[in-house]
Amino acid sequence: MFDYNSFTNAVIQANKELYGYINTHMTQFDLEESSQIGFGGDRTLNIDIIAENIFIKYLSSFGDIFSEEVGSISNNSNIKIIIDPLDGSHNFASSLEYYGTSVAVKKNDEYIAGYVCNLCTAVLVYRENEDVNRVNILTEQFLSSYENSNPNISIFERAYAYPEIAKKLKENSIKYRSPGAAALSLSNARNYQFVLFAGKLREFDIAASLYINKDLEIFKNDEFLIITKNYSNLLLIKEIIKVF
Repeated sequence: MFDYNSFTNAVIQANKELYGYINTHMTQFDLEESSQIGFGGDRTLNIDIIAENIFIKYLSSFGDIFSEEVGSISNNSNIKIIIDPLDGSHNFASSLEYYGTSVAVKKNDEYIAGYVCNLCTAVLVYRENEDVNRVNILTEQFLSSYENSNPNISIFERAYAYPEIAKKLKENSIKYRSPGAAALSLSNARNYQFVLFAGKLREFDIAASLYINKDLEIFKNDEFLIITKNYSNLLLIKEIIKVF
């Protein structure tokens, strides 16, 4: 049996250690490019490697690690842990306060848990089975779950690469933001009209949020991911991006 309580505590402790490092030990060296090319193909910052090592330390005993920076670390387990140790690292490097971490868990190729932490607010959102929870990683106190019942903005991650879609959204009077941290945006989809993520869909970016929001309306193909509470919004955005 997978021990949800122990794993959740390990995720909290990993995020807490990374939060502490960022806020008390950061140096200019951490923001410099490392010599390493991540598994995702991007050149990594030193802070990416530091963050990854923290998560590996806390989580590797639970199963195989699959991380954006190092790739796969296998113990031949039926548990696979998918990690983005610093979601929104370009935001982080530019002191734009919208970045975090993402952890998803697969058992026998089926997702069983998802965790996304906003390292700017110290709030971890996660789902275990049917329950979505919010916890402050510093106090380890559970927070009230709330939901914007009438959101008036949406999120379009990577809008800069899709000007024609941006134009169509404007024509439909849809207000949106493109904050630059996919996991954070997707995990909070229930507080927006919709979240549209365009471009290469990597498991690191989307796995945890897909599980957290599995009760919402979801469309995914090779280039687009849409998550929304409202089925009519799903149909509208699908029409805009022409993926019927």
